[in-house]
Amino acid sequence: MPAPIIPSYILEALAQQGDDRVKQAASRTLALDEAFRAARERSLVVPSQTVGTPGSPDRTIRDAGNAETTQGKVVRAEGENPTGDAAADEAYDGLGATYDLFWSVFERDSIDGRGLPLQGVVHYGQDYDNAFWDGTQMVFGDGDGVIFNRFTIAVDVIGHELAHGVTEVEAGLVYRDQSGALNESVSDCFGSMVKQHALGQSAEGADWRIGAGLLAEGVNGVALRSMRAPGTAYDDERLGGKDPQPAHFDDYVTTSDDDGGVHINSGIPNRAFYLAAVALGGNSWDQAGPIWYATLQDDKLRSDSTFAAFAALTVAAAARLYDDAVSAAVRNAWEQVGVDAG
Repeated sequence: MPAPIIPSYILEALAQQGDDRVKQAASRTLALDEAFRAARERSLVVPSQTVGTPGSPDRTIRDAGNAETTQGKVVRAEGENPTGDAAADEAYDGLGATYDLFWSVFERDSIDGRGLPLQGVVHYGQDYDNAFWDGTQMVFGDGDGVIFNRFTIAVDVIGHELAHGVTEVEAGLVYRDQSGALNESVSDCFGSMVKQHALGQSAEGADWRIGAGLLAEGVNGVALRSMRAPGTAYDDERLGGKDPQPAHFDDYVTTSDDDGGVHINSGIPNRAFYLAAVALGGNSWDQAGPIWYATLQDDKLRSDSTFAAFAALTVAAAARLYDDAVSAAVRNAWEQVGVDAG
């Protein structure tokens, strides 16, 4: 089942070193994440039975008041003015930016395609070092202030977590090994598109960093992951050392940790998407995005698909949606990361 944005191996490293505040925050976050994960397995996205106005999001933001509750006082509802609380307003805007990308580019009405209301809870827990989609809403911690800033600060993180809901509805990619890494990568691809779409960035001009702004001042890193150059996002002993993501299938990491390396090996398909988007030119959502979205909806995509199987479907989708030249560009992108697209 999809996990929060910060993988356990980073939190485990933080729990072993750093100051007491960092250790305590990481240990508490790990415990809470485990509990949420167990609950998440029983809370799948259920398509909305009530359809609102297509093209208009339905957002509600609650404030947990630093308590460990996913409830809380409603501080901003759809159409209301900004609250002045950065976390609440960033959450509201991030949910809107994600809705806008899926609606304006893919004509998808919210996560389930049927107008599912988008809800967020901010200021969850004390120094909670994570953010996640629990199947019904987004939950955001404020970070410990030493390693992580507030988790509403990065709009691509919001897009990433909500995209897990889309993947769950459309493909149900099993969250382990290669299919799990694809699940994570698809969320990074859509999260990156949310950010680029909101900022008006071209594929060539974007930074392709996931979670830029999350790392606090003094941490040796620029983001959680780099889609352009996997393995270069950070290098800090407190985070466990150097970013472990491989950029090529020859360096695929076989491990029993991290659900078989889902956050680690997602760097390989992430770079393939980046290479395809840049090669095709313009915006990432012009052609690359629709190709990946069509693949996610393809009946031939299995829940346990490998990188090669997913790659082959993207090549076929490119030919079906566009032409042989686009298909060849997508195939070449996969070849550059060592994946045979068949």
